[in-house]
Amino acid sequence: MNSERKWNSRRGVWPVGLALGCMAVVSMIVVACGSGSSNSPSSGTGTVNVQLSDPATCAAPAGPYSHVYVTITDVQANVSSTASSGDSGWVDLTPNLSKSPQQIDLLGQANNQCFLATLGDAQQLQAGSYQQIRLVLADNSASISNNVCGSAANCVILASDSSVHTLQLSSESKTGIKIPSGQIASGAFTIASGQTKDLDIDFSTCESIVEEGNGQFRLKPVLHAGEVSTTSTSINGQVLDHATGNPVNGAVMIAVEQKDSTGVDRVQRATLAGSDGSFVFCPLPSGTYDVVIVGTRTDGSLYEPAVVTGVSVGSTVGSVGLYLPTVTVGSSLATSANLTGSVTSQNASNAGTDADVDLSVLETINGTAYTIPLPPTSTQSAATLSVETAASSGATACANGTDCVNYTLEVPTGAPYLGAWASSGATLAAVGTSASYVVDGMAFVPSSGGTVDCTPSELKTTATTLATTGQGAVALQALAFTQCQ
Repeated sequence: MNSERKWNSRRGVWPVGLALGCMAVVSMIVVACGSGSSNSPSSGTGTVNVQLSDPATCAAPAGPYSHVYVTITDVQANVSSTASSGDSGWVDLTPNLSKSPQQIDLLGQANNQCFLATLGDAQQLQAGSYQQIRLVLADNSASISNNVCGSAANCVILASDSSVHTLQLSSESKTGIKIPSGQIASGAFTIASGQTKDLDIDFSTCESIVEEGNGQFRLKPVLHAGEVSTTSTSINGQVLDHATGNPVNGAVMIAVEQKDSTGVDRVQRATLAGSDGSFVFCPLPSGTYDVVIVGTRTDGSLYEPAVVTGVSVGSTVGSVGLYLPTVTVGSSLATSANLTGSVTSQNASNAGTDADVDLSVLETINGTAYTIPLPPTSTQSAATLSVETAASSGATACANGTDCVNYTLEVPTGAPYLGAWASSGATLAAVGTSASYVVDGMAFVPSSGGTVDCTPSELKTTATTLATTGQGAVALQALAFTQCQ
């Protein structure tokens, strides 16, 4: 994919090339200890503690970043799903942060996914059903005590050369990063008088940081929230090479997924396995998840995906073995293929306009479309790929009246292994020989914090089954978004 882009004067932003990434989790632990005996969520008060949890999935040496710093100035909640940043009704969960902002390294706890760094003091919270959460970041021009970023409040530090790069913000520092009801589990976080509950905010850094064509980095926040319990909040397990019984000699990506309103299994969290093959997601909102695993050997071979369905929070998947495809070309295994394509976007006047597009690789198994995370490679460090369309530039020539971007996704050639969770361990079985993929694109307004764009806002390629003789590159039809803002 050509990552060279020019300044886009229509929106005043630098279009995006390839998303670099890691996964981090921002956790708010909300404890409601209301007075009174009423069970109504609208009566009584509680106590709120706001905390941060950082599972470091793409930290050095495996990932591109040694540190990702954000400076948090406030966390707010509102019972209205339609309230704007200036409306009344916002509850300040961390009032002390406005006086003393806290700079957090999202990769600061690489070996402890359940680490929680407290943000501010406990505050009283009115019982109610909160349908919006906002996380407010400091403007990069703000003066921050003991600022490790130098002149900016938010930054990334690259693992390759320890260079410090400002993390560019849009409206996040002024209006807050919005988590609407549609991105909160069950549509709202409800606290009744006398209850004790925890709220987890998941800040998906791997999807939220994008590298721009001029070498700058921009925050395109992707956040979700949901209730968690202070106990039994994890899913864990171990991934091994099935042939050797040892940990994979390479990198393993694990995703926990749940179905969206259309029935597609979407990535909720993703992480890399440790050197011993172990992984843990903690804390997780209560519920049942599907665990999807991909792996890359150091010689570049890709394992066939493994899917364990129906895993409840508080469970272990045990040991999961990954299989290499058996397809050969000549004397070599044909374990991977490149899905190549383009994304175009235009507005209602049939003129090119830029759009952020999240690309996922889907595979349908027994009627369910699962997201197959992108296997870790030198160009793939997140479970999905974020791109931004831009006007023609250099070797990238867009069709008349469109902005565009090209992409390449490296995927396994072999079909997945599938099995249902069991307390004794999942028994996985191959569901076919060759993989069949659909590339799914979802369009968003750039720098909007997740506002959908274009009509329709989601497009899919037709299903492509990889040949049993192995394929190097497979060209897909363009995802052509129209009626974009």
